[in-house]
Amino acid sequence: METLIPSRLSTLGHPQRLALFRLLMRRYPDRVPATELAQALGLKPNTLSTYVNALKQVGLISQERVGTSLRYGINLDAARETIAYLLHDCCRGRPDICVSNANPTPNGDSSMTDRKYNVLFICTGNSARSIFAESILRDISGDRFVAHSAGTKPRSDLNPFAIDVLKQKGHDVSVLRAKNISEFQASNAPCFDFVFTVCDQAANEECPSWQGQPVSAHWGLPDPVKVEGSDAEKSLAFHQTYGALRNRMIGFTALPLASLDRMSLQKAVDEIGQSKEEGPST
Repeated sequence: METLIPSRLSTLGHPQRLALFRLLMRRYPDRVPATELAQALGLKPNTLSTYVNALKQVGLISQERVGTSLRYGINLDAARETIAYLLHDCCRGRPDICVSNANPTPNGDSSMTDRKYNVLFICTGNSARSIFAESILRDISGDRFVAHSAGTKPRSDLNPFAIDVLKQKGHDVSVLRAKNISEFQASNAPCFDFVFTVCDQAANEECPSWQGQPVSAHWGLPDPVKVEGSDAEKSLAFHQTYGALRNRMIGFTALPLASLDRMSLQKAVDEIGQSKEEGPST
């Protein structure tokens, strides 16, 4: 392993290879198609291929073929051993230098205690998926969670199909509006316990810095806004997205937060994000 460390560090020393590595870390445990990586990073396919091969050669990422598509993901063991080697080599038993003083769990608790938790859902437009997530969590969680949503490039208006679905499900839409993520980065913003991205485009963008180091995960779902066809077909897509998010919220609110350490909690929310089934829309 030690013989690979210099090669890994050298590979990550290139800005665009590092950007690719960071994007895949944000998307973990997803495997991301090459076409999406190229688009997100603004790279030509042959340039992306060069960077991917360099990271593969030092074991930092892996590849799998799904049909005709190549998909790439982080080799988390390799990433961990590289970081661990750096810390061990420079620290020499001095935790005052290298041990992170980051909170082991959100807001400084050694375990998630029985209190209200602030949750933020991020999408690109903040007009459908993140609005669904905010509304569902607000209504099914009682007073355990405070739900928010925002967009990296929010639209001026909420999607009318999304609003129709929420009204049919009995949600109060008067409290909803499209918000820019910058609203939640101000000094008076809530300190979040959880931050979830619910669309791939938002997850592929650079992560903002969140105070309190919240637990984060990617819960990406296809964009119902992009569905073409009749109004009935479009409405069905929004109902299916609503159902899938509702299932995830049910799983999330059922987690025994007070008894989970941070690593167990991270694993649990990652697993929820990997569920691809479409839930019932009722």
